[in-house]
Amino acid sequence: MIGIGAGDPDHLTLQAVRAIGAADAFLILEKGEEKADLTGLRRAMLDAHARPGHRLVEGRDPDRDRTPADYTPTVDGWRSARAELFERFIAEDLADGETGAFLVWGDPSLYDSTLAILDEVLERGRVAFEHEVVPGISSISALLARHRTNLNRVGRPVQITTGRRLAAGWPDDVDDVVVMLDARHAFTAHLDQDLFIYWGAYVGTPDEILVSGRLAEVAGRIEELRTEARARKGWIMDTYLLRRG
Repeated sequence: MIGIGAGDPDHLTLQAVRAIGAADAFLILEKGEEKADLTGLRRAMLDAHARPGHRLVEGRDPDRDRTPADYTPTVDGWRSARAELFERFIAEDLADGETGAFLVWGDPSLYDSTLAILDEVLERGRVAFEHEVVPGISSISALLARHRTNLNRVGRPVQITTGRRLAAGWPDDVDDVVVMLDARHAFTAHLDQDLFIYWGAYVGTPDEILVSGRLAEVAGRIEELRTEARARKGWIMDTYLLRRG
């Protein structure tokens, strides 16, 4: 599993470049026409760094309900469908001794399912393999670098959470909250608090959008930008830091 950063090809670490150059085959999951530019970024990285003769194995990423009535079973089902693709790639497209690779957005340890899915494949016991993880620049790291700010303040905790959980309430005993996977503008539930927001979408790509300021003053603009960008591209990847006080 190779972390490839948040979108900028220069986010690739030297370790990631070496790992790409050492792999025999890569599994590329197509996500439909709307997200073709994501696949294009992956292919460009392979054109630049993969060795001659490498193989591309293409698969269709399983569809997933983004607004399920029962969240956890829906995600579990989607992961199992992905596990079938991963297992087939390892069993049928790699010979003994060969190296296959997955290019993972951001960092494989942060809000990415690839590690858990490979654990499921191992637990099934149908194929045996060893695996390594190459860390990558996360969307959080990229966001904070672009805004030229720190993740933490001295002696104060930080929480990383999802829009779904932020909508349910502000975390206890935390003044700095990083929010990912927010499909419904959960920050608008906290306009009455003294919060500063550092927001970014498509960070590291030519479509990058950045906004910062007091939440009550810039929330409307972020909503407008987010809605317009999603309508234009068909998808959006954004992250933000909320800071109190």
